[in-house]
Amino acid sequence: MRQPGPTIGPDAFLAPEHKVVLAGDTEEARAIGRQTLEMYLSLKNALANWKRMGFSDEDLAKPGSDRLVDAVVAHGTADAVAARAKQHLDAGADHVPLQVLTSPDKLVPALAEPAGPLGLQ
Repeated sequence: MRQPGPTIGPDAFLAPEHKVVLAGDTEEARAIGRQTLEMYLSLKNALANWKRMGFSDEDLAKPGSDRLVDAVVAHGTADAVAARAKQHLDAGADHVPLQVLTSPDKLVPALAEPAGPLGLQ
């Protein structure tokens, strides 16, 4: 069981959502990620959170720096995406929901891909 941090209590359930693009081409994955991040780059609360995490005004200027996109959108192979999810679990998350960014006709196969490396099949 995770030890409570200074800002969450012992009964807290920590579930950081992570956006995911299953694509071998980094530029393609970043382009897909930027489409989703565009909305967040207009939200004051998202910008303030990212600044607290160490991102600069340059990182947060539309369409978002590669550094920001790579941090917020896990991309690559199913194994690479699973490794990013496991980082959250290793850091104390109870659950890591994956938001797979893809077209609706590819969603079910894309959801199944990281299941194997995550030990869910």
